[in-house]
Amino acid sequence: MRVTVSRKAHFNAAHRLYRSDWDDAKNLDVFGKCSYPNYHGHNYELIVAVTGEIDIETGFVIDLKILKDIIKSEVEDPFDHKNLNLDVPEFAELNPTAENICVVIYTKMRKKIGAEFDIEVTLYETPRNFVSYSGQ
Repeated sequence: MRVTVSRKAHFNAAHRLYRSDWDDAKNLDVFGKCSYPNYHGHNYELIVAVTGEIDIETGFVIDLKILKDIIKSEVEDPFDHKNLNLDVPEFAELNPTAENICVVIYTKMRKKIGAEFDIEVTLYETPRNFVSYSGQ
């Protein structure tokens, strides 16, 4: 029997959506005010869902304390109160769109959570705008 357990977390971060190979006019046309040069911030909400078999000894799919610690070390510590463009190495060459942030988080989580589990990351950039990624 496969069951999904989820952990919710949050972080605050600034970013700017732009391409350095485009001029300001094209960046503004494509990314709107998200391309303004002085950055802007979001209160990101994150849900990491882990699907797997229930361990017959513990009754857990995964110990949620372990999942909490992985999210803290892989997401909250490196992203919280940071400028994603300037402070987070994964975005040195990658535009920090919600989609790209979600994939980066998934990749970091995938390295820490065993292959016997399926994982899905859902990232809320605003209460109404969110993306999900499960490795496909």
